[in-house]
Amino acid sequence: MKQVQLITDGACKGNPGKGGWACILRYGDYKRELYGSSPYTTNNRMELAAAIEGLKRLKESCQVEIITDSEYLRNGITSWVAGWKRNGWRTAAKKPVVNKDLWVMLDELVSSHTTHWKWTKGHATHEDNNRCDELASLAAEEQIASEPNLKSDLYRKHAEG
Repeated sequence: MKQVQLITDGACKGNPGKGGWACILRYGDYKRELYGSSPYTTNNRMELAAAIEGLKRLKESCQVEIITDSEYLRNGITSWVAGWKRNGWRTAAKKPVVNKDLWVMLDELVSSHTTHWKWTKGHATHEDNNRCDELASLAAEEQIASEPNLKSDLYRKHAEG
């Protein structure tokens, strides 16, 4: 089974506001940088988007080490998601899970791989995480050429419930 490293980050200018996500995939000497943006979103949605977009690029089942500076992302997928699913996608407080649409996608993608989630301090010494931060911020700042169709924007913030 291939061993892949996925480094992720999300950014938001205003929260909610213009957002960007970025990830780096590493396999041996291979390195691929990916990033994208959303016109109206939250930082947490961009953190989720980075992991989703990276995992979507894997064409076969892999052992994936996922490095993130987001406790929300790491704790959500390693600890909270099992309880949310048992509770019908409700929190312990019986409220709808925020960002359920993205958690469902991430949970499905993770199930195809053997994953190990690792937290790193943001804006610190992890070179690839710093690069993802740069790319996510760049994506958040990029000019959007035409008026977005928010209904088709997968990563926008929207009401649940």
